Amino acid sequence: MVKMAEENMSGCVVETRSGSSCDAVSAEGVLDGGPSANSGSGSTVYADLHVPVSGTRERAERESRRGRRYTLLRRAEDWDRTRVGYRVVKRVFDIVFSLAVILVALVPSALLCLAIRLETPGCPLYGQKRVGRIGPDGKPREFTMWKFRSMVKGADAMKADLLEKNEVSGPMFKMADDPRVTRVGRFIRRHSIDEFPQFLNVLLGQMSVVGPRPPLPDEVAEYDAWAMQRLAVKPGLTGPWQVGGRSDVGFDDMVRLDLGYIARRSVKTDLLIIAQTVAVVFTGKGAR
Repeated sequence: MVKMAEENMSGCVVETRSGSSCDAVSAEGVLDGGPSANSGSGSTVYADLHVPVSGTRERAERESRRGRRYTLLRRAEDWDRTRVGYRVVKRVFDIVFSLAVILVALVPSALLCLAIRLETPGCPLYGQKRVGRIGPDGKPREFTMWKFRSMVKGADAMKADLLEKNEVSGPMFKMADDPRVTRVGRFIRRHSIDEFPQFLNVLLGQMSVVGPRPPLPDEVAEYDAWAMQRLAVKPGLTGPWQVGGRSDVGFDDMVRLDLGYIARRSVKTDLLIIAQTVAVVFTGKGAR
């Protein structure tokens, strides 16, 4: 059984196990129930739960009905800004780690680009608009997220014809045996190799090594106040969704995992997720 534990200010430890209910963190430091995917970790993570993150959609809906769609998001952002020491350490780590990976992966990346180009026409690198944060004016702040191309040229235009085959609920598209995916693409997606160019985004400060995955603009347009909270911190190359099951995890469970990460994120938690990610890259667990 996988076990994770969270500790509140009184020292109480609450354990959640894979296969049972996983609890998202609320603003009051109590736990609000909800289903979860496996965390993939055998480690215990302790955290102060007294942080302004709402773990329930019901509370977020009450705020939204008052015309406060971004209230919970702003509270979480304001709280995160007070954690100056952690944010400085995190940024220094992002720069050093991403630069090291880019240098080591330079030659293998060139060979992979050649393999992609030989299989299908088009640029081997694929840039896609993603949402990083929500600006003070309430408008999404977009950036270009880079990947090794894993689909045929013109795949975005083909998506509309496949929407009825979407296998997850909520504003997210996932499909097993997607016909747009190439043979090389199937391999690099399974092992998350297609994500490696995002270390450039990390180096530029658009992303962090660890954080909630950046969503598409049309997905954010469908977010309610509860889901909007996952945009309170800088998006990441890997995060709790990657080590918690990836495509095997539905949208609501992904949000719960992200809110739990935001509430208890620390240097220790980030290093733990990176270690778990290495294991996922080799096994390909949860990929589609």
